[in-house]
Amino acid sequence: MPLHSLTQFPRLELLGAPTPLEFLPRFSDFLGREIYIKRDDVTPVAMGGNKLRKLEFLAAAALQEGADTLITAGAIQSNHVRQTAAVAAKLGLHCVALLENPLGTVAENYLSNGNRLLLDLFNAQVEMCAALSDPQAQLTDLATRVEAQGFRPYVIPVGGSSPLGAMGYVESAQEIARQCEGAVSLSSVVVASGSAGTHAGLAVGLEQLMPDVELIGVTVSRTVEEQLPKVVQLQQAVARELALNASAEIRLWDDYFAPGYGVPNEAGTEAVRLLARLEGILLDPVYTGKAMAGLIDGISRKRFRDEGPILFVHTGGAPALFAYHPHV
Repeated sequence: MPLHSLTQFPRLELLGAPTPLEFLPRFSDFLGREIYIKRDDVTPVAMGGNKLRKLEFLAAAALQEGADTLITAGAIQSNHVRQTAAVAAKLGLHCVALLENPLGTVAENYLSNGNRLLLDLFNAQVEMCAALSDPQAQLTDLATRVEAQGFRPYVIPVGGSSPLGAMGYVESAQEIARQCEGAVSLSSVVVASGSAGTHAGLAVGLEQLMPDVELIGVTVSRTVEEQLPKVVQLQQAVARELALNASAEIRLWDDYFAPGYGVPNEAGTEAVRLLARLEGILLDPVYTGKAMAGLIDGISRKRFRDEGPILFVHTGGAPALFAYHPHV
């Protein structure tokens, strides 16, 4: 796939440079396997994270349409909402965030620390709802109300996971291919699979550029049966936009998200502690900790197709560590 294939879409240069792809020597020694990490946790806005790649395209579209307000939704501790609010602040836009409390918790740390604290610093307008039961309809309704107040809103879907947003991870696949060329022959790539845009974009890009690499999405909120159609739908939509054929099988592991989205579990918490202790890198208890737990368990159970090098895509989320204390 030529590098110019994404140039048809407007975008903002928010990343500035490719994120690092690093070898993890102590972690590799511990697992007895060659492990690399793609550091999308160090993207340069608002303590980093994968959503910035999506927002390069989505915020550009908003500006092109003359919007002055970004509207999105997520959990109280949503990394996506935090990064959207920060991009809005950077661009001089208003941001309205529709938030739910998926845990039903009254813990003060969860309700006011971590990503939620940062929303206040970015001057985002927060509206609470009982549940994001139909986020697309709820965001449309919110946009109508905001427009009636005299704003020009642009709706960004949960997780930034639209075909346009997922283009950011087609580009990430291009970065990975360039960084690995002549340096490392990857066998597998592991990524957290949630709102599905990151997973779908990588699936399209890696199929074109590194077709021999297996991509595994570790689900953070749904079973395989629930998650698979979400990823496939976005995968096919992205491919259509780029006039590509996407036939790669979508592989998902759903053994690691229990007891539910946003609820820490022992394996995920241990993965957070392990990578911090061995490499000084921070995961989070919602996404990357559980995805890393999948990688660790996958090695021990020989779930990967061979013994080759594995790349872990670090999608960020460290601010949530403060919200989940003392459970992490």
